[in-house]
This record gives sequence, structure tokens and C-alpha cells, in this order.
Amino acid sequence: MARPAEWTIPALAYLGDAVMEVFVREHLVDEGLAHSAALNRAALKFVCAPAQAAAAERILPLLTEEEQGWFHRGRNSKHLNFPKSADPADYRKATGLEVLFGYLHETGQQIRARALFAAGYELPEKMTKDEE
Repeated sequence: MARPAEWTIPALAYLGDAVMEVFVREHLVDEGLAHSAALNRAALKFVCAPAQAAAAERILPLLTEEEQGWFHRGRNSKHLNFPKSADPADYRKATGLEVLFGYLHETGQQIRARALFAAGYELPEKMTKDEE
């Protein structure tokens, strides 16, 4: 299996998006949401570019130098297509966040990823309780 440094930035962002989606779903189910319509509405508050950009801003001071490097690679990647509804700056930060989570996942740093997710979205630390 290739190491994260050998992957393209879009591939890491794609993987990181899936990792974050699992974290969001786990959080929402843990919160007691049980119906798909409510779950999908609540998930949108986490996965839209402005929410991801805000989460990125919250965790930037917590990142190691290596983590910052991965975030910046994602944020600075060349985007040719931005959704019309997304602010380009937010979209870039969201991509940086996804790349970071893809990197953390692929390097086996699930506890760190969960802690950063909790910090980024200002969630209780219980996100990490089962893996310590």
C-alpha cells in the first residue's frame, strides 16, 4: 500500500472526506438522532465548506508542524472547479482539512484525528473515549 506522501492531494482529500463523514455520523447517532431525514439535515451542518473552514480555523493552533504541512498542501492545491455556492477561501480550507484527516487516517493516527475533529467542531472529548 502506498504511503500518504505518494498519494495525490485530491486522493487524500477524497479519503479524508470519508473519514470525516464517519466521525459526523458516529457523533450524530451518539447524540440520539435516529431518523434519516434528521440525520441528513444535522450532517449538513458539519460537512459544508463554511463549517469545515471554521473547524479548520479552530484546530490550526493545535496542529503539529507536520500536520500543518498536510493541511497547507490541501489548502494550496490547485482547484479548478469551486461549487457556485461555496466561497473559494472556505473551500480551500475545507480541502486542507480533508487532506489532513486523510493523512491522519492513513498513518494510523485515529485517536489524534478524533481529538482534532472534536476540537474543530467544539464537541465533548467523548469522541476519543473508546480508543484510548
